[in-house]
Amino acid sequence: MRPFDDATRRNIARACAAFTRLPDGAQQASLKRAAVAVTLTAAGDDGSDTAFLLTLRASTLRAHRGQWALPGGRCDAGETPVAAALRELDEELGVKLGDDAVLGLLDDYPTRSGYLITPVVVWPADSGAIRPNPEEVASVHRIGLATIERDDAFDFTAIPESVRRVIRFHHQGGLIHAPTAALIYQFREVLAGRATRVTELEQPVFAWK
Repeated sequence: MRPFDDATRRNIARACAAFTRLPDGAQQASLKRAAVAVTLTAAGDDGSDTAFLLTLRASTLRAHRGQWALPGGRCDAGETPVAAALRELDEELGVKLGDDAVLGLLDDYPTRSGYLITPVVVWPADSGAIRPNPEEVASVHRIGLATIERDDAFDFTAIPESVRRVIRFHHQGGLIHAPTAALIYQFREVLAGRATRVTELEQPVFAWK
């Protein structure tokens, strides 16, 4: 268990600082920039474990409706990924943070739908102040870090449409796929001190649009 306290914050910040991100590739210039927030919080009222926030997207959204996602979205013109992640976190969950809440960045993940997603790891000072925007978020879930550190939390499978492995995160009896599963998996690996790359992990065909 990782209690939601200053010691855990420092440990995660050190793990993020020790992680060296992949350099930008030339092929990524044509992709639209996006960012998501890996938002760390208390898993429960007692603070005995640290969690991250996972959302179920509203069924009324135009794209990827009803899918699991980390808070985030497309970068506005001239906006950095960090600024975009913090803005989207505020718009979706009502969590207002400054740059001092940022612990680090993970690798950019290129999606089949034409986006380059930058995961931004953040630690809010107030883990209870969450006000979901019903126009964007159907529900919010706190996923304990102990959950993603289980040996059976992730698996890999093959699809006939690609030679790349499809990653899957097992959650509440169902499956969460890339890009969300890939980003969570890399965060799990960073916590363990492993520089595991995920850019080549595949998405299911339904997410290619």
